[in-house]
Amino acid sequence: MTLVSRSAHEPRPLPSTDMPGLADTRHLPDAEFQRAWDAILLPADAKARLLRQAVTVLTLRPEVPFEQLPLHGVILLVGTPGVGKTTVARGLADRIARVVSGLGDFAFVELDPHALTSSSLGRSQRAVEHLFTDVLEEQAAIGPLVVLIDEVETIATDRSQLSLETNPVDVIRAVDAALVGLDRLARKYSNVLIIATSNLEHAIDPALRSRADFVYEVPLPDADARRAILHDTISAVARQFSAVRRLLEPAALQAAVDASDGLDGRRLRKSVATACSVRSDAQADPNLVTLDDLLVALGEMRSGGMQ
Repeated sequence: MTLVSRSAHEPRPLPSTDMPGLADTRHLPDAEFQRAWDAILLPADAKARLLRQAVTVLTLRPEVPFEQLPLHGVILLVGTPGVGKTTVARGLADRIARVVSGLGDFAFVELDPHALTSSSLGRSQRAVEHLFTDVLEEQAAIGPLVVLIDEVETIATDRSQLSLETNPVDVIRAVDAALVGLDRLARKYSNVLIIATSNLEHAIDPALRSRADFVYEVPLPDADARRAILHDTISAVARQFSAVRRLLEPAALQAAVDASDGLDGRRLRKSVATACSVRSDAQADPNLVTLDDLLVALGEMRSGGMQ
């Protein structure tokens, strides 16, 4: 592996997000990502387990030949929309950069798979090849790299479910290009970790799933997590509208927790805002929101909308 030399005080260059297919680039560690990691609520030891897996992969890959230990440096996060997969991925990237030492300055690159798809024959394949070869490999040559591929099924669609009658052959070629790119990265650069997320695990090509070193299903929040999420969101609103604090009374909070079973964290947080719109006299003054309003909002969230 050839690394690009530069001044010890010179920050590593990052690719421009003006490039198609790039959603975000930044240096790690990152304070915003650290806050995301602190805010996300997972079952006991889940965050620590993910971090241990990432560190283990980065430790083993440079020491053990790929042929004997075929680690691709891929962690796959699956689960329903709204459970926080992207938040987990970004927070994990930050934690990795803070914990792993001796590899150099970490960079973060987030891909936008939707920007890589095109109806023009051959364009998707070329875009994927360019991104892996001219962006990710160049960054890996500079130093350690964490890559986030959100909704990975977009560029790694299960080819067995595709029909040449309804899907252009370029879609299949783009999947092939993504898999080849992953393999090339894995063999050439041991300092790359790819975190992929998917809402549709069944839609991911089995070849991509087999390349994942670790698969974690981010669960819906349990009662304790729902209580913590509601408490955090209500407290944030109450800092500006103090009367909302009534919703934090133990009996009120427990009623909300009981009524929110099955909701993801995103909907839980949105339900607090929705509660302020249940009655016309409360929409201009959140201080007037009541537990009944919150319970109505939670019911609407669980049913998928107003009934």
